[in-house]
Amino acid sequence: MISISVRGLTKTFGEVKALDDLSLDIEPGELFFLLGPSGCGKTTLLRSMAGFYTPDAGRIFFGREEVTRVPAHKRNTGMMFQSYALWPHLTVEKNVAFGLEERKVSRREIRRRVREALESVRMDEYAARKPNQLSGGQQQRVALARALVIRPQCLFLDEPLSNLDAKLRLEMRGEIRRICKEFELTAVYVTHDQKEALAMSDRLAVLDSGKLLQVGTPWEIYRRPASETVAHFIGETNFVEGVIMRSGAGMASVDTALGEFQGVCSNGNGDQAEGTKVLLSIRPESWRLDRFRDETNSIPGKIRKTVYLGEISQHEFESGESTLKVFELNPRFLGDVAGQEFYASVDPEDVVVLGRPPDSAGPGS
Repeated sequence: MISISVRGLTKTFGEVKALDDLSLDIEPGELFFLLGPSGCGKTTLLRSMAGFYTPDAGRIFFGREEVTRVPAHKRNTGMMFQSYALWPHLTVEKNVAFGLEERKVSRREIRRRVREALESVRMDEYAARKPNQLSGGQQQRVALARALVIRPQCLFLDEPLSNLDAKLRLEMRGEIRRICKEFELTAVYVTHDQKEALAMSDRLAVLDSGKLLQVGTPWEIYRRPASETVAHFIGETNFVEGVIMRSGAGMASVDTALGEFQGVCSNGNGDQAEGTKVLLSIRPESWRLDRFRDETNSIPGKIRKTVYLGEISQHEFESGESTLKVFELNPRFLGDVAGQEFYASVDPEDVVVLGRPPDSAGPGS
C-alpha cells in the first residue's frame, strides 16, 4: 500500500484549464473516488496520476517518490478502462498474462499468477474463452484480473461499470471493493454515478471546473456539504434562502420565508454574524409529515402531487409560495389527501446552513 499526494497540479488543453492548482492526499489502502459533472477534471486528474498525462505544473508523489514525469509503464500501477480494452484475438488467460509477458516474467511464474488473478475475480473456469464469448460483467472481471496480475502498488479505475446493466453494476460494486481490500490496494476510481461513489468509497472528492470543492467520507459529503454546489450535485435537496438571527457552537437560527429554522453550520462555514445571508439545504427524506406541528422546524402546507413507489412516496409539498420535495418512507398519507392541511417537520441536525457567495442567486428546489 502507498499514499498518493498531488501538489498544485495544473493541466490545460488549449484554452480549457482542466486542473487548476489542485492539491490532494490519498491515504494508503484507501478506495478513493473522484466525482463531479462532465468536464470537471476528474478523468484528467486520474490520468495524470496514472502517467498518461504530464501536468503543466505541480507534482505527484507515490509515497515519498516523485513520479510526476515517470512514464506510465514504469509506475507499477494497474488501470481499468471504461471499454475494458481486451484483445479480441487472445484468450482470457492470454489477456491477463499480457502485462507479465511484457515484463519478461518466467512462464512458470506467469501461469501461477494468472491462475491466482482469475481465481480472485472468479473467472478461472473461463480461462480458455475469447472475450466475445463472455458477458459484459465477465469481461469486466477479466479486465480487473489483468490489472491485478502485475501486483500494482495502486489501481486506477476510469468509470469501469458504466457499460454494465443496473443489476451487474450493483453486483460488481461489492466485488471491486472486496478485491481492493483483499489485495490491500490504494485505488482511485472515477465515476459520475453518485450512488456508486457513496456505496463504495472510503472517501471521495467532488470536483468542479478543475478545482476541489470538498473531500470527505460519504457521510460527510452527503450530510454535511460544504457548499451549495456540492449539496446540489450529491443527491436531491431543498434550498431555502434565509438570514442568520443568531449562531454559536456550530448551530444557527435562520429566519426564512417559511419561518425560523434551527440548523447545523456546514463544513467550512463556522458561526456567522447576525444578518448574514445564508442558504439552507434540507434533504427530501429528512422531512416528517404529520397532522400536528412539532415545536421546532415545523411548517404548515398541503400535498399537491404524489408519486407512489411502494416503499416511498415522493410528495410535492406546498407551503406558502414555496414548493418542497418531501419523501415519505413507508407512506401513510395516500389516496385523496391533496389539499388537506399537514405539517412538515425536520430535526435541526438535518438542516445544513450553507454560506453564500455575495453575488449568489437563489436556486430552485
